[in-house]
Amino acid sequence: MPKLGMQPIRREQLIRATFETIEQVGLADATIAQIASQAGLSTGIVSHYFGDKDGLLNAAMRHVLRQLRDAVAECRTHAGSDPRAQLHAIIDGNFHETQVSSTAMRVWLTFWSASMHHAGLRRLQRANDKRLYSNLTYQFRRVLPAEQARAAALGLAAMIDGLWLRGSLAGGEFDDAQARRLAYDYLDHHLPPDVS
Repeated sequence: MPKLGMQPIRREQLIRATFETIEQVGLADATIAQIASQAGLSTGIVSHYFGDKDGLLNAAMRHVLRQLRDAVAECRTHAGSDPRAQLHAIIDGNFHETQVSSTAMRVWLTFWSASMHHAGLRRLQRANDKRLYSNLTYQFRRVLPAEQARAAALGLAAMIDGLWLRGSLAGGEFDDAQARRLAYDYLDHHLPPDVS
């Protein structure tokens, strides 16, 4: 019987090992045995905590999504309350260091790709997309008419994803400062100049 309090530690070990295994061999070639070995645990532990590979992948993607949510929340907490500052914070959170490390980028790419074929991951990805769009729309709506706010939010969401995707596929170190500048420029074109 596992020791009391070990579950969160073991789960974290296995999720971290999942990321490392995906980075080494990709999602398609990652096996439960490889992940368990990377974590220094038995395959039975994986089954005990996650059921199967799909359960583990679902938990790993939830972990990545929590990191993104937390990064955005942290940036928004330190930003002013006006729409421009909040929109800058949302951009900053999406290009936070936890989201642009080589491991994070490879894991995100893997999950994006897998979500096209895996219903559980697709649901998580759609929820993430809706959260970004909703947060952006709300901030734009504070200063723009509804239709214009929705269009601006859709464009900024696409720009954030596009900048991130191009940067991740380019290889090398991701230039998050340049990505932020480009997203800020987009924002400046859509917000009235008198909005803080």
